[in-house]
Amino acid sequence: MKLTASEAADSVVARTNLDGVALKPTECDVSAAVDLPVDLVCLDYEGREALPDADALAALAESVDLRVTTPVRADGFDPRGDDSLVETLPEAAKRVLVAGHGAYLSETERKRAVAPRLGDAAAAVREAGGTPWVGTEGVERLALAAGGVQYDLLSRTTERDVRGLRAAGFDGEVALYAPVVPTDDEDAVLDAVGDYAARRRPVREALPEGAETDAAATGRAREVLSAAVRDFALVGDPETIGERVRELKAVGVDHVVGYPATGVDALR
Repeated sequence: MKLTASEAADSVVARTNLDGVALKPTECDVSAAVDLPVDLVCLDYEGREALPDADALAALAESVDLRVTTPVRADGFDPRGDDSLVETLPEAAKRVLVAGHGAYLSETERKRAVAPRLGDAAAAVREAGGTPWVGTEGVERLALAAGGVQYDLLSRTTERDVRGLRAAGFDGEVALYAPVVPTDDEDAVLDAVGDYAARRRPVREALPEGAETDAAATGRAREVLSAAVRDFALVGDPETIGERVRELKAVGVDHVVGYPATGVDALR
């Protein structure tokens, strides 16, 4: 349901100061994004079969600045092989170039070299008159070499890393992806992003072996996870998240994109 002007101004997403939202096509109808007061929408890649069709993407791109995650190792987006899916993307749908999460790639795709494909894909975006967004997870140096907007994941070192980039003279744009949980309910927070935080190496190493990673976590595991979710996600009431977003922008982040870990309706 489209929000009225008053509802939009008082919405959760407006109060968090997020610049955009990241949606997973397997979790929601991506057209729901047009009902939120944001201009930027990024669609995560969850496999070829989950990619919305060209008509759905074109309709969404009419209302928002749409960016579609495209793994350069995946068939359909491989600039050194099958890049047939690139041609199906509407002209208005811009690309986010990533190496690609192994969970959504075949064994053959996972073995493909990232560096040359990332470079080729970035060059193709520039030749078409665009500016590439380049996902940095696991390929930070390659992403920096490819240029374009650096699209990072929120972590416990984000502020330090961005300050370092700026101090070294990097004047390009930095975008940040972060799960968002707009609540203070600790059980709800852990259910939403406890497992996500637990996959990060420093957290994984600090957790007791075999520990629960959701609201069922107790003792030492719960202490570790309660701290970690706030390092790797934007957590708390909307005003708390909004202040955190302002802090990130103050150190040099240009765009903060939130993934609604408790569902897109939580941002209304």
